[in-house]
Amino acid sequence: MPHYLFDVLIYFFLAAALLRAEPGAAEETAIGKAPAAFGRTCSVCHGGDAEGTDRAPALLRSRQLRGKSDADIAAIIQSGRGNMPSFSFLPADQIQALAHFVRSLNADAYDMKPDGDTAAGSHVFFGSGRCAECHTAQGRGGANGPDLSSIGRALTLSELDQSLDHPDTRIAAGYETVEVTLRDGSTLRGFARSRTTHSLALQTSDGKLHPLLDGEYGNVARVKSSAAPPFNGTAEQHRDLLAFLSGLGGVAAGPGPAAPTIATPAALAEVNRPKSGDWPTYAGNVDGNRHSLLGAINVQNVSRLRPEWIHALPYEGLETTPLVIDGIMYVTAPNQVYALDGRTGSEIWSYSRPRSTAAGISGDAAKGANRGVAVLGDRVFFITDDAHLLCLHRLTGALLWDVFMPEQPGRYGGTSAPLIAGGLVIGGVSGGDEDIRGFVAAYDATTGERAWRFWTVPRAGEPTSETWKGDADPRGGASWSTGSYDAESGTLFVGIGNPYPDTDGDGRGGDNLYSDSDLALDAKTGRLLWHFQFTPHDLHDWDSNQPLVLIDSRFHGKQRKLLLHANRNGFFYVLDRTNGRMLQASALVKKLTWASGIGADGRPILLPNNATTSAGVETCPAVRGATNWYSTAYNPTTRLYYVMTVEDCSMYRKAHDGGYGRVNHPDDPPMKVLRAIEVDGGKLAWELPMLGNPEKNYSGVLSTAGGLVFFGETSGGFAAADASSGKYLWHFDTNQPWKASPMTYMVQGRQYVAIASATAILSFALPL
Repeated sequence: MPHYLFDVLIYFFLAAALLRAEPGAAEETAIGKAPAAFGRTCSVCHGGDAEGTDRAPALLRSRQLRGKSDADIAAIIQSGRGNMPSFSFLPADQIQALAHFVRSLNADAYDMKPDGDTAAGSHVFFGSGRCAECHTAQGRGGANGPDLSSIGRALTLSELDQSLDHPDTRIAAGYETVEVTLRDGSTLRGFARSRTTHSLALQTSDGKLHPLLDGEYGNVARVKSSAAPPFNGTAEQHRDLLAFLSGLGGVAAGPGPAAPTIATPAALAEVNRPKSGDWPTYAGNVDGNRHSLLGAINVQNVSRLRPEWIHALPYEGLETTPLVIDGIMYVTAPNQVYALDGRTGSEIWSYSRPRSTAAGISGDAAKGANRGVAVLGDRVFFITDDAHLLCLHRLTGALLWDVFMPEQPGRYGGTSAPLIAGGLVIGGVSGGDEDIRGFVAAYDATTGERAWRFWTVPRAGEPTSETWKGDADPRGGASWSTGSYDAESGTLFVGIGNPYPDTDGDGRGGDNLYSDSDLALDAKTGRLLWHFQFTPHDLHDWDSNQPLVLIDSRFHGKQRKLLLHANRNGFFYVLDRTNGRMLQASALVKKLTWASGIGADGRPILLPNNATTSAGVETCPAVRGATNWYSTAYNPTTRLYYVMTVEDCSMYRKAHDGGYGRVNHPDDPPMKVLRAIEVDGGKLAWELPMLGNPEKNYSGVLSTAGGLVFFGETSGGFAAADASSGKYLWHFDTNQPWKASPMTYMVQGRQYVAIASATAILSFALPL
């Protein structure tokens, strides 16, 4: 469309909107002072009166916007959200002016700052007023009511005042009280947290969620009275409580309040020894092995598998693995967490915060990569794109605490799902391809207080600094994938990223520990127990952020505790996880030109002419590796290890940043290959080559007791093969690229298999 026609179109939209607008006096004044950029960029969709159109919601009197600051709104304008495009092309001062204008249309109680003693109001809320028995505020309180931590930003002062005296006039979405008659004639009363034509998620007063299908209940009657009584304190208490609530503008960064520990034996058992049908951690088990004991879907019936439901998320390129506990599924998109009904995909609650600007973070975090959450007790843990570790309430999605993991400047990011190890939440950071110093850290699951931090590269004078010759301030060593945990020994296992700069090692002579290594740490203290380095002095960006699978098995005639690691450098390793000693290393791919093998000492036997040069050197595997972060699995029945591999090479140049390029051999194109490997011996049992561009397939695998391996196909399908033979048994064409790994769960005796496609969560089941 010609530019002048676009301007004319905007003029007519704006004029029409202003003619039909009838705002109040204050709102009319505010709209009259709108910055010019509003008419040019916003009014076409949101209306010149800011009341919204069929293209976009209202910006005036918006409860969602009342909870956001100028900076929050500016971030949305800058980055876009959902169907709203990014307006990053606007100058920064115009974005700030637009954000301030939109914020001015939604004056809230927080900005009004009413008279009253907020400290006294806090005592009323958490004490005599008994508000905290149902409501959460600032990380404290109950879960039988809406979270009020941002209520001052969500309501106007008059709305908030009215809510205290007449709570039934302002019922938060998801908190309508209903009475449900079940098919057996019994009744349940609670909040209708999520309701569709065919399902209902009911939260009862005992703090439990009851996801129901329409065949399980009959009548649903609305209870007209509010579950919360009117406030009946004195006028002074009313004033102070109003002042306290008005000052609630969100949870500040930092550890949360002290509370009874959530790391109870029962809660830890749910993670370490999952209930049948649950998938409570990233790999399904803390041992990192994506193998399920469910077998209702098996080699005999998998051909009848069909899609059960789809839930789209507002992001393209999902990498999340769903977690399922007690039939509720938890999934993520960048800076977003969702709780879904595991049988229908209906949303129960969601949490979101604006994405960070690309200037503050780098790499996959800036692109939006996020791989999921961790759960312990009634808490959900999540890492944001800018490396904040968040704790949410599992029942409501309320933010309980928010800690910034790096605590120092740098382009730190977060992409991984956290890991529960004892009563601690383990998190790492991304950004190792930038100028950061990597680390792994542990946080108290109840309060968010940091328990320990292990720096993965040393400072000058510290142990292993001698392995960075000529570099007084080593960088790199990010830990951006989820580790594994041996609950019996209390040992944490983590993979560490590449050194920095990636492809130029001239200024960092030596092995560069602990880059490209697996570390075994005491989970309680962070003390190093052992390390194993796969690629000393890496020049090819072959980090070790791949799955670490812990198994107990007979190996070379002896029962052993093993760690399996298919490494990005092209070799498959078997380590003794009690001491880090290498027991076996075998080639993972055929295109392997940098080393002829791995010696008995665990070090690669280097081949000539693979060190990077300014002109560039072709070396295999490619920079993305012979494999990568996507999940692997081991089936104890077949005794096979399943891994998605890549046959590819790259051109590597000596450069401070971005020192690699594509290699194009039309007669031998790159290819993804699903391989099954005999752990004892390292021999190939079977393989399935994948047609299509391998960069469109970052799917990992799922192994099940039904004798199946599930995986994403490079050509866009979701498929299952016989775990013993590799024979194709089923596939479903999604026609989408994959960046996530499958999982399986069971609800009410029915098994499901789920995976995140590029844009949606897909769940499959056998016909009823």
